[in-house]
Amino acid sequence: MSLEKMETLEVRVRGLVELVQELKQANGSLQERLNLVQEELSRQEVLAREWEEERVTLKSRIEGVLEQLDSLETSETGLQEAVHD
Repeated sequence: MSLEKMETLEVRVRGLVELVQELKQANGSLQERLNLVQEELSRQEVLAREWEEERVTLKSRIEGVLEQLDSLETSETGLQEAVHD
């Protein structure tokens, strides 16, 4: 192998080594970002579950109040009919 070909090969190998190093750094950065995004997603999922539980609780309480109002209305209607009879 000629000296010129050897030098060309060395340059190309150095370039590949640099590229691999850059790719490793980029991969590390992307892995860090992925970890942060996964942590944020986990926090958002917890919040979503809490909000859903709160929504279900509020719905149940509102339904209870509405049932009480219906009960009052039914009682009032019955009393009015009894008074008119």
